[in-house]
Amino acid sequence: MNTGEEPNEDEDRWVLNLRGLTVTRVSVDFQLRLTLDSGWEVILEGPTRLTSGSAHADLGVLLTPESQDVAAALPLFGATVLSLVAFKSGGLRMAFDDGTHLTCPGDPSFEAWQITGPRGWRFVSLPGGDLAVWSSPGAWDQHQDQD
Repeated sequence: MNTGEEPNEDEDRWVLNLRGLTVTRVSVDFQLRLTLDSGWEVILEGPTRLTSGSAHADLGVLLTPESQDVAAALPLFGATVLSLVAFKSGGLRMAFDDGTHLTCPGDPSFEAWQITGPRGWRFVSLPGGDLAVWSSPGAWDQHQDQD
């Protein structure tokens, strides 16, 4: 179950407090889209590594959404999120309760991934390895006041 907390900004990352949310839909076109309950969506457009267990023990499978080579991600339907971290360098790391991990680095040429959520939250991995973050005007103003 989600803690209901807003995403939390750290020095080098944003921790999205999505623990306990479930993947309610997996869809594929030129993107791999994971729809979570509570209004969150993770859209992967760049090559993404899918691993099980320790990343050191399992090199996993490389998913390539632009060519619809993502069949290995279909079992994520019904999985529960343990953590989701958006790095300010443009990378994304997502862990699930079944030991599966998704890792998507930033890309030098295009937006590798994006996440949208309620209250206007949007995280986008920008070309060249940066992260853009938006939220509803009230939440963003409050965030800016804390800086």
